Amino acid sequence: MTKTLRSFERSLPMTLLQSREAVMKKFIPSLKAHDLTSQQWRVIRALEHESNLDMSTLALRCHLLMPSLSRIINHLDKRKLIERQAVDSDQRRSIILLTEQGLALFAKVAPKSVERYVEIEEKYGVRKLELLYELLDDLINTLDEEDDS
Repeated sequence: MTKTLRSFERSLPMTLLQSREAVMKKFIPSLKAHDLTSQQWRVIRALEHESNLDMSTLALRCHLLMPSLSRIINHLDKRKLIERQAVDSDQRRSIILLTEQGLALFAKVAPKSVERYVEIEEKYGVRKLELLYELLDDLINTLDEEDDS
């Protein structure tokens, strides 16, 4: 049986991208006010959550390609927001951690991020948002399982 291609507007990748853009519109003004891109903020959030990550692990956690992450790390390093430390067991590897300046910036930006989440919860509904998280987690797990087999 031949199935037809879904309309462009109702394709899952397009709907997910539109959803991401609608959400990010809420967060980007606050990030821009601190001269941050959403990817840079993602890295800062990951490092605040779990410090001392190597580049490979950080790339996986942030869903970034290594060349993009390298540029972001170089930029954050120039701003003195992160620091690289060599790994004792392998001098070719380094771990990345937030500096005091990086932690201070996180402390400034995080409350605005919390405000955006509260706004989204108020508009969309806490239960619906939790259901959305569950459904998206289920989709990710289902598709990842399929790839593993």
